[in-house]
Amino acid sequence: MPASTKPRTIRALRESRYKVLPVREELRKNLVTKLRSGEALFPGIVGFDDTVMPQMQNAILAGQDIVLLGERGQAKSRLVRMLISLLDDEVPAIAGCEINDNPYNPICKSCLDWVKKDGGKVEVRWIPRNERYSEKLATPDISIADLIGEVDPIKVAEGRYLSDELTIHYGLIPRTNRGIFSINELPDLAERIQVGMFNLMEERDVQIRGYRIRMPLDVYTVATANPEDYTNRGRIITPLKDRYGAQIRTHYPRELRDEIAIMEQERSTFDNEKDISVPPYMKEIVAEVTSLARRSPDINQRSGVSVRVSIANYETLISNAVRRSIVQGEKKASPRISDLPFIIASFSGKVELETFEEGRESKVMEDLSKKAVLNVFGRYFNVKDLESVVQQFEEGMEVEVGSDLPSPRYMELQKQMGELGEHVRSLGAGKRPELVASASEFILEGLHLNRRLNRDQVGGSYRYRS
Repeated sequence: MPASTKPRTIRALRESRYKVLPVREELRKNLVTKLRSGEALFPGIVGFDDTVMPQMQNAILAGQDIVLLGERGQAKSRLVRMLISLLDDEVPAIAGCEINDNPYNPICKSCLDWVKKDGGKVEVRWIPRNERYSEKLATPDISIADLIGEVDPIKVAEGRYLSDELTIHYGLIPRTNRGIFSINELPDLAERIQVGMFNLMEERDVQIRGYRIRMPLDVYTVATANPEDYTNRGRIITPLKDRYGAQIRTHYPRELRDEIAIMEQERSTFDNEKDISVPPYMKEIVAEVTSLARRSPDINQRSGVSVRVSIANYETLISNAVRRSIVQGEKKASPRISDLPFIIASFSGKVELETFEEGRESKVMEDLSKKAVLNVFGRYFNVKDLESVVQQFEEGMEVEVGSDLPSPRYMELQKQMGELGEHVRSLGAGKRPELVASASEFILEGLHLNRRLNRDQVGGSYRYRS
């Protein structure tokens, strides 16, 4: 409703017949509306449409608290934060209340006293949805005071008695009353602190210190956890797990196109990138490297291989192409196969190897890159169709390529090898030098990995020969 017509007192709110809904009912109502309209529930979340999303919807429709269980880099935190979109744009609360009290049913001592004194004249403020979400990263040093509350020594010093409820300094959970509270990496929360959440999860209230109060909070609780945390750094204690209504397993992209979509969506972009072109096969190679890493025996699969690996590798590949275009004075840039070695910088810090050995990351990365190029090449070409190209090498042709070679050199190569040019054009390179360079290296490396050409490293360049 327009700001000018919003009720500003409890009396005006009652007269407007506004209905205050519990947060679970509010989430459910808005979810139902979006489902009926066909509106996208969580835009930007890729690859979960047939797996995680239906389970999330079921949990919200059932009013269940949720634990999202999955390895790192599976969009758990992003998914939780997007739950804000299922809250109403604004809801009324008693003005000045630390815990967003319901104007019709206040629970804190100060609001109860105010309503008792002034009744319908008590002021109301409208809280936007983004202020109704709070998040806490679980760490071993978190205390009950952080989450629930504690005696405020300042208020005691001001003259209040310790037995006075008004001496309480509310923690993060009460301050999220009538909203969504999220704990990231829940197993890292000390077990004695997890015990302090029992009442919140079941009886829907919290108890603070020795005060004879039980605050019936209206909080929707969501948590994230890595499966390995149950045995490594900590665990979610069984009684707390039992209180979460739904445990939903997230996963990495199961289709290469989903991995690529995430890469494109999440990579860093800049204003002057209009002259960068990334061929589809180069995107597939980056995604394939990550896919192979998730199955590699050389990499610790318990810690996972995050989607951030793909994103960072993709950014590095593009950056090296941009750097080359700047150095060579070229206006357009496109990544090549010879740029792949540079992704070691973005790859090695994001995976854990099963065995530590100096320089092992480079070897694993090189093996994954070769296998990725071979797999992607097989989707585009049948080696038998490239026999005429191989024949030219058998007749004495040698070709040198490299990350720092200018793109026009590849245009000359295309003229020398007519058969190669035909296959380069089939990849959509046209007459653009940077795309011709990328396609030429892709074909030559594919032939090498299929054992039809030899490749020698000469400094920072590669020479292909029969």
